[in-house]
Amino acid sequence: MQVILPAPENLILPAQDIFDQTALLAAIESDLKDLHSAMDIRQAVVGHLNAARDTGMAVIANELRASPLAARPMTRSYTYLTDCLVNIAFTVATQVLHPLPNPTEQERIAVIAVGGYGRGEMAPQSDVDLLFITPYKVTPWAESVIESMLYILWDLRLKVGHASRTIKDCVRLGTEDFTIRTAMLEHRYLIGDAVLAKALEDRLWEDLFAGSSREFIEAKLEEREIRHNKQGGQRYVVEPNVKEGKGGLRDLQSLFWIAKYVHGVQDVADLVSVSVFTDDDIKTFDEAESFLWAVRGHLHLIARRPMEQLTFDLQVEVAAQMGYADARGRRAVEIFMQDFFRHATSVGDLTRIFLTKLEAMHAKSEPLLERMFRRRPKLKSGYIVVHGRLSLANTDTFLNDKLNILRLFEEGLRTGMLIHPDAMLLVKANLHLIDDAMRNDPEARRIFLDLMLKHGNPERALRRMNELGVLGAFIPEFEVIVAMMQFNMYHHYTVDEHTIQCIRNLFEIEQGDLEEELPISTEILTKDINRKVLYVAMLLHDIGKGRSEDHSILGAQIARKVAPRLGLSKNETETVEWLVRYHLLMSDMAQKRDIADPRTVRDFAKAVKDVRRLDLLTVLTVCDIRGVGPDTWNNWKAVLIRALYRQTRYALENGLEDLNREQRGTDAKRVLRDALKDWPKKDIKAETSRHYPPYWQGFHITAHVIFAKLLRDIEDDKIAIDIHPDEDRDATRVCFALADHPGIFSRLSGALALVGANVVDARTFTSNDGYATAAFWIQDGDDGPYEEARIPRLRKMIEKTLSGEVVATEAIRDRDKIKKRERAFRVPTHITFDNEGSEIYTIIEVDTRDRPGLLHDLTRCLASMNVYISSAVIATYGEQVVDTFYVKDMFGLKYHAASKQRTLEKKMREAISKGAERAKTA
Repeated sequence: MQVILPAPENLILPAQDIFDQTALLAAIESDLKDLHSAMDIRQAVVGHLNAARDTGMAVIANELRASPLAARPMTRSYTYLTDCLVNIAFTVATQVLHPLPNPTEQERIAVIAVGGYGRGEMAPQSDVDLLFITPYKVTPWAESVIESMLYILWDLRLKVGHASRTIKDCVRLGTEDFTIRTAMLEHRYLIGDAVLAKALEDRLWEDLFAGSSREFIEAKLEEREIRHNKQGGQRYVVEPNVKEGKGGLRDLQSLFWIAKYVHGVQDVADLVSVSVFTDDDIKTFDEAESFLWAVRGHLHLIARRPMEQLTFDLQVEVAAQMGYADARGRRAVEIFMQDFFRHATSVGDLTRIFLTKLEAMHAKSEPLLERMFRRRPKLKSGYIVVHGRLSLANTDTFLNDKLNILRLFEEGLRTGMLIHPDAMLLVKANLHLIDDAMRNDPEARRIFLDLMLKHGNPERALRRMNELGVLGAFIPEFEVIVAMMQFNMYHHYTVDEHTIQCIRNLFEIEQGDLEEELPISTEILTKDINRKVLYVAMLLHDIGKGRSEDHSILGAQIARKVAPRLGLSKNETETVEWLVRYHLLMSDMAQKRDIADPRTVRDFAKAVKDVRRLDLLTVLTVCDIRGVGPDTWNNWKAVLIRALYRQTRYALENGLEDLNREQRGTDAKRVLRDALKDWPKKDIKAETSRHYPPYWQGFHITAHVIFAKLLRDIEDDKIAIDIHPDEDRDATRVCFALADHPGIFSRLSGALALVGANVVDARTFTSNDGYATAAFWIQDGDDGPYEEARIPRLRKMIEKTLSGEVVATEAIRDRDKIKKRERAFRVPTHITFDNEGSEIYTIIEVDTRDRPGLLHDLTRCLASMNVYISSAVIATYGEQVVDTFYVKDMFGLKYHAASKQRTLEKKMREAISKGAERAKTA
């Protein structure tokens, strides 16, 4: 058998080390001498090829691990290895299994690689797409050859996609289906009849590709848009798809497909000669492509399957394989993902350049987003419209005044027009013009602030300025957070994209678009509020991220320097600095503290000081939470923020002394009497006198009525339960009334954990006649209230657990698991004790890694230490949770002694560690 392939250049290691063709063919020929049956021959060949393939795959993988950025040599090496396997399989099929001494004209066959394999770009787990070309209908001989060849390749565990066609079939099917047409655009002759392969090449270009550029371009761009939407539509998705996502490999491939179709180029570098790309563009293309291919290669090797999505757990492993290390207070994975997103942005830049050139050639009739907008707005001097986009009349004149860089974005926002990519390229090439003199120019400040305050939604201008580097050049402190990923499950976007999303939310509230959803924020923005302060604070609120220091403190220090540079007065700067420093305060108070406790509101009011700051902080908080991700804001958070705002505003306007338990208790009892008018006075008196003061401030009137009814009819040793959706809070409220006993909070939380409920808030009080009243607000797995239809089953499971039929501690172990993709997150445990935040309770705050059985473990631990839990507030941030407990000791006193606090902390840490270990191995 003669089938020696020439060794390609630039493999990851010498061709002979990957696949020794000479030695392998000799070994196969030696074995075949004594074999006669087709089955025995195939088994012998597969045995040799399997060993060779395993060796080749292993040496390529080892070399990639040693040289983790050698992406292009890797793809060529996997392609070469596959070529060797396919060619030998064909040779065995045609020369050994089905020899044909005198083939007829019909009995010819050419094997063609198509798609990514045809392009010569293969990752470790890539498919092998083959096209078998015959001159006419497939003959029995050709069918046998193809079948034998495929059996050999399948036995080698290759994922083979295949089709058998005539040249006429290829042209016809390519006309009907753009996916088939694209695959054949990148066909590559492997082995077989070379004349037939050349005929296919000629016919494809003459009868299929020629004269159909426009329809191909439109199809590819439409396909790209659908693909992006399917992957989330964002370049900065926290678990991006390396192949199909926005800014991924498929975008680069689509660009090349169109280039090849339109210009007939065989290599991206050829686009320089046809004036589509510059040398710098080609360098950017190569760097992005090489990086993305390296990521994909390591991803396949780690996952051991064709995995294309960078999930959280794999991000950590890929970052390590590619040589990233922790630095400057940031994890290696965060630095790696920042590089990933920067390359994704570069891919977007290249796509814009390429589409511009196509428009100039009239290959595309109109820009995609301009099809419905045909009116030509009146432009300021120096600007023109090119292909429906805002462009520059004279580049030299434009560059003579560096402020024109900012004016370009202002004009785009004012007219509502997209900026022409040529103008964007000019800006990107001249970022050096943005110097200190420009940053401190009063006119530059005015233009920049007007971009946020004057010309409509600033989102588009800020995003484009950010992508082109203008935002980071004009505010150098912002450059640090560009494409910065926060490695957690809470934040859906990079820091810079989150900031822009926050500003978009602010604009939408200002416009009145969210009045029904956000009535308080909308009302605040109709007042005489300092918009400049609010927008600048929004822009700078996370500017301190990515360092080891507290980002709120560092951000405030940065804001103190940046705000005056943007033209803010001393008073405005102080307010911006305060807002950045305390931008998490309201969120923390609302979500991590019991806002039914007057001390919580009083402390918050003291920190805020006046209604003006409260208004600004409220809007900033709402936009900040909404900007985290699409589903982060919900009714639960809305209720908490609104309640804290209203109570704090009342306190600031009427005096902090109005916030006291006695007044709240009196008011609550009066409201309850009104709600129970049909009850006998004796029963009402019994109900209003059986509870201690904290009960009256801890529950809303709805819960007071429910507990009154549960306690009125309760039987000895029975547990009364009421379960109802609390639609206002996006949760289900579960109320329990039962005889009081130690550890009751733990027992109830265990029952709820066992039915898969996520507890978001809970409180329990003891009556003076020996009963416990406990209310838990729970959510299902989708962070919403349980559907009505599921409540009977929920009730039944809770009753079983509380009656002892199911032991929660044992049964919960099966549920207490951490998913594999979520195990990469590090959340250090912090436990704090606060005796100032409440008048009668010690507040224990536990900040740690979330898991299903955590609350049960913590409450069991506290119960075993004779700690009385009055209430628990649970705030979840992705994989992180903050469980806050309001507690007293067995004598009803606070935990002041440091020794007692240390003992409690030690026990809680032990409970957390044991539970975490159990969850990992479950």
